[in-house]
Parts: sequence; C-alpha cells; structure tokens
Amino acid sequence: MSTPISTISVRPEAQGFKPYSPGLSIDEIKQRYGLAQVIKLASNENPLGVSPVVRKVLESKAALAFRYPQCGYPRLRQAMAEALGVDVARIVAGNGSDEIIDLLVRVLCRPGQDHVLAARPCFSVYGSQALICGVEFRQVDLNPDYSLPLTRLAEMADERTALVFVTSPDNPTGVAAKTDDLEALARALPKRTLLAVDEAYIHFVDDEQRASLLPRLASLPNVALLRTFSKAYGLAGLRLGLGVLPPELTDIMLRVQIPFSVNLLAEEAGIAALSDHIFYEETLRVTREGRTYLMSELAALNCAPQPSQSNFIMFTPHQEAKAVFEGLLRRGIIVRPLASYGLADKIRVSVGRMDENQAFVSALREVLGA
Repeated sequence: MSTPISTISVRPEAQGFKPYSPGLSIDEIKQRYGLAQVIKLASNENPLGVSPVVRKVLESKAALAFRYPQCGYPRLRQAMAEALGVDVARIVAGNGSDEIIDLLVRVLCRPGQDHVLAARPCFSVYGSQALICGVEFRQVDLNPDYSLPLTRLAEMADERTALVFVTSPDNPTGVAAKTDDLEALARALPKRTLLAVDEAYIHFVDDEQRASLLPRLASLPNVALLRTFSKAYGLAGLRLGLGVLPPELTDIMLRVQIPFSVNLLAEEAGIAALSDHIFYEETLRVTREGRTYLMSELAALNCAPQPSQSNFIMFTPHQEAKAVFEGLLRRGIIVRPLASYGLADKIRVSVGRMDENQAFVSALREVLGA
C-alpha cells in the first residue's frame, strides 16, 4: 500500500516553489491565433540554430545513445580547457550551468548559517537553489542606470557570505561589468567568499579582454567563472555548461557531482561545437549586426532601448508593455515581458536573423501605430 501524501514531511521551502513557466510554445501560439508562422525572440537562443558540424556528429553518434558516457567526461573537459587556455584541473562540466550553480551552493554553503548574495533582478536559479538548500538569499538592487551594484555587494558581504553571484553581461539588462571592477569586488570580499561570475553571454561583448576575468584567474583564488553552450554554441536543448573553478574546488565538485549528468550526445556535441570556429564567428557577426540594427530601430520608435553587450535588448515601449507583448504575440512574434523581473514596463527581445529582426520591427511598428 502506498503512503498517503499527507503523511510525507516536505520542507517548507519546497512547498512555496512554483514550477518554471516558459510561456506558450510556438505550436500553441500558432493554434491559438491561427498563424502559419511564428518567430521566437524570447529565450536568447542562437539565431543560426545548430552548427552543421554538430549535426553531423550527433547523427554519427546517435546509435551510441544506449551507452553511458565516460565517467568524469575527460575528453570534454580537456576540450573545454584547451578552448579557454586553462588547466583541465579547473574545469567542471555540467548539465547546463544550472547544475554547476546548484553544486556550488550545496558544496560551499552551510544551511541555516551562510547566505548567498546577488543583484536584483537576477537569474532565478541563484535564489531558488539557495532557498531549497536552506540558505538565506540576499539581494542588492541594480544601480539606477542598470549597472551592476558591485560596490554595494562588497559592502553587504560578511564572514557568513559563502557565495556572491554576478551575471555579466547581465540578464535582462545586457550591461557588462568592467574587468577591473570585477577584480576589485573579488579582492574586497572576505577570504572564504567565492565570487561566481556567470558569463553565459560573455561571447557577445565587444571586447572580452575588458569584460572577463578569465585572463586574471591565476591571481584571484576566490573566483569561479560559469559559461554555457546554450547561446553562442546553439546547444540549449542538450543542456551543457562549464565552470572554471579554483582547482581544489574542482576536485570536490567532481567528487560530489551525480554520475553521468552530462549525457553522451551533449558531450559529443560540446566537443564538436568547440571545433567549429566558422559557425561560432558567424554567430557573433549576425548577433552584433542584428543588435546594432535593433538598437537603431527601437530608438527610432521611441522605445528607449538599453545599450546591450549581449544577444538581446531590453527596451521600454511608450505604451503598456503587457499590451505590446500581447499585440506582438497575435502577429506571431514572441518576446519576453519582464514583469517577473520586477520590470513591468519593459520587454526583452532576443537578436535573431536579420529577416526575423525586421519582422519584429514591422510588427512592433503596427502594434504602436507608428
């Protein structure tokens, strides 16, 4: 006989969680509004889709899907290390960078004693994983110009601060912190505090040398960098991320990580994606050209675009954001309303192919009556 659910003890933190709600799918929107075509510019996915090199590798490896991947992913970790120019002893691969975020909280934070710091708004996984682990989650508002509150994060940190998360470039603002400012934050934190810089969008910045701490890691023992294959490499559906960590932390993470969390096809796709420099460079070109176009068109429509160093743009329409979002949806354009970020008057649009960007601008012009 099964145990009645009412007798199972569930932690209060878990009871308050709501399932992630990604919105309607493309097929659902087609059916609801009678549309033949829908363009999705809501999730910051790669505008070019999947690399042709990756497709070939996936086809050739599909027959091996019944096998487990090699424990510890040594080939994948070595490929990641070589691509980034770091020692493989610093590399952890994960089921998306989400898994690495979760592991950092579990490994570094003492439930009921420590806390995690981040900006507000921020990536929801930082807070959700802290709370489900019984760790207090504290936040500091973005600066009025939407820049990251690095100085105030340093001021808020104390000996019970186990982790500080910073997303740069930030989502949903697109603002990137300067390397010098990130280094100053790292050096200002208590000795036991790890600064985890989430670089999910770092590939799209104009000058990576001025935005990433990667070249300075050797002198910053309390810094971890997180990256993803979901954006620039076009592998969002396969869930693959990596962490560049202090070697002693990597060792612990590899010991506690659930075996085989990165599936075999994701591993092979990741290795292939790192080798396809043509696709990667074309992704950056298309994204940067599209970003420039969208910034110009949004400004012309009086929609106050926020300057972005990422593959999306946050803007403020001069009409109610919710109504604009729904008007675009009826025309087959999916964007991201930002009420869930506490920015109810704003919308985020991902940079797509140029034909998709132009279709978005045309639909937005109709919705605004411009």
